[in-house]
Amino acid sequence: MNKLFKKDPSFYKRVFAITLPIALQSLITIGVNMLDTIMVGSLGDDALSATSLANSFITVYHIFCMGLGMGASVLVSRYWGMKKATEENSDAEGGEKAVHALKQTVALMLRITLGLAACFAFATALIPELIMKMYTDEAAISSFGVTYLTFSIVTFFFLGSSLVCTIVLRSVGQVKLPLIVSIGAFFVNLSANYILIFGKLGVPALGVAGAALGTLAARVFEALVICGYFLIADTKIGFRVRDMFMNTRNIISEYFRVSIPVLISDGILAVGNNAVAMVIGHLGGAFVSANAITAVTQQLSSVVITGASQAGAIVTGQTLGEGDREKTMDQGYMFFGLGLFLGTISALFIMIFSDAIISTYKNVSDEAVEIAGQLMIAISIIIVFQGTNSIMTKGVLRGGGDTRMLMLTDNIFLWVLAIPLGLLGGFVLKVSPFWIYMFLKSDQIVKTVWAFLRLRSGKWIKKISTGKN
Repeated sequence: MNKLFKKDPSFYKRVFAITLPIALQSLITIGVNMLDTIMVGSLGDDALSATSLANSFITVYHIFCMGLGMGASVLVSRYWGMKKATEENSDAEGGEKAVHALKQTVALMLRITLGLAACFAFATALIPELIMKMYTDEAAISSFGVTYLTFSIVTFFFLGSSLVCTIVLRSVGQVKLPLIVSIGAFFVNLSANYILIFGKLGVPALGVAGAALGTLAARVFEALVICGYFLIADTKIGFRVRDMFMNTRNIISEYFRVSIPVLISDGILAVGNNAVAMVIGHLGGAFVSANAITAVTQQLSSVVITGASQAGAIVTGQTLGEGDREKTMDQGYMFFGLGLFLGTISALFIMIFSDAIISTYKNVSDEAVEIAGQLMIAISIIIVFQGTNSIMTKGVLRGGGDTRMLMLTDNIFLWVLAIPLGLLGGFVLKVSPFWIYMFLKSDQIVKTVWAFLRLRSGKWIKKISTGKN
């Protein structure tokens, strides 16, 4: 217990200096999503359900990009720690190798991100009806969803590029700019949604299409500012457009060994989460609407956890890059304790504010409101475990380079345990929404126990090189 809640003011100061700007940025992003949900919810259950399900597909790409960005962040943080260590030791050659490897990592990350964006845009343009049929059998919901997807085709390019550049900037301590940009994007999205959804300032009311275009406007704004700064003004990494075409042959094996398992893990996890969305989508429109309402609450309650997870990866990577294994182990235990604390705080937040949040949705059915209430109770239980294992699996263990093992365990627990239990509860046993959600999230409980055992073993700390020369 002393290891989990050790008094180390410098550690917590460092962690929260990274965590809070990321958490605030996440909060703003969630605020945008919540406004979208409330505005579209005023159009009725079908429109709300459609945008929620269509965004489930876009979220697959978002999670893939998070995987690419966080996978690269493992390397970037470690190389940045190496660079700082070599500067302290006056090792100019070692510093140059670390910076060169860092740039090569970024180049590979951006190439894969843009290629992936093209694949998703192509699929969205060609088969939007088929995509929506994966989520729902209800024609009205599917029709609205097709409209939303059609107006979101180019969103993938802007979303992906700004997201991965943001993660890289955070990995070297640049956390304030993304926060400022998110504040700007919030107002862009709010204004565009109000004008386009409801038809203001002489613009025709576009409804669901307006919601998609409003989100696109915010994504364009984010990409122009974040990527513009990263490619033109940033001096820490000094990555420029010409570096996109640099030779990356000597770093590819290391990049694939560390980063690609994160992409695969998060990608399969995204498919798994979509399987969960598909299960929910086939439980009826009221359940889908209730889940859309609670999804925003889940995000609101875990913004600090998300920030702490990324801080865990960054701090762990930089500390290992500086060569201090013992300090890394101590920090790992403290991050686990931090996860328990933040998860409990999040659970209390949900219990206190769930009724108030549900009441903001005026035009949804009574059945959806009742189901949402049950889901809120389940979420308040699961969030304690989810918060703890997220900080460990998406933060500390990933920052230690244990990406292959995480790729296996993340998805085994989801596909072998959570999804089969959810299908059993929803379609065979026909249990209450509370238990369906508990079954669908049962992997979060098991992963928490596993993460602690993995932390204690020390096997999660892996060596990372700057590539062959």
